Amino acid sequence: MIENLIGETHRPGRIEVVCGSMFSGKTEELIRRLKRAKIARQQVMIFKPVIDTRYSDVQVVSHDHNSINSTPVKDPQAILKSAQGYDVIGIDEAQFFDDSLVEVCNKLAYHGMRVIVTGLDMDYLGQPFGPMPKLLAIADEVTKVHAICVKCGSLAYASHRLVRSNAQVMLGEKDRYEPLCRDCFKKALEEDRRNARSKNLFEE
Repeated sequence: MIENLIGETHRPGRIEVVCGSMFSGKTEELIRRLKRAKIARQQVMIFKPVIDTRYSDVQVVSHDHNSINSTPVKDPQAILKSAQGYDVIGIDEAQFFDDSLVEVCNKLAYHGMRVIVTGLDMDYLGQPFGPMPKLLAIADEVTKVHAICVKCGSLAYASHRLVRSNAQVMLGEKDRYEPLCRDCFKKALEEDRRNARSKNLFEE
């Protein structure tokens, strides 16, 4: 990682993106990096989308229930307005923001800030999610973390939705999502489509 190569006394602006499926430890990694920055006496501020209220309205909380205080915001422009004077900016659940987050992260980095962003790289259909593809493209450093497939034990590739809904955004935990490897995810989507067709035929 960059921080291990140049030391924390020299802090050029940069963007770090941590991505992966649900239950892969993205938020855990964000909290770890931010707490390390605090130990180094850097000024840290953390943001998350206001819609993410799963564990707490005002904290970023990992699935292992580690937490750090944060500021909920409605849009990326609010991050830009509040981030002045800080060394390190953390942004959790970036997939829920719009594409303007990319420009905001670039501006913060060009002003010498270290920006750490976490988010789902794919939605429940395995499609690129929100601003994440563009953030991955402009990042100085990308870390892809993995959960374990609940079907076969391989590295998880995507988050499979367990409830029927066409909404791209649906908050939930293990009651609504499961991490699956590429092969198991493909089979699960095919099964979902078969079940949907059968239900439609039955209703007709």
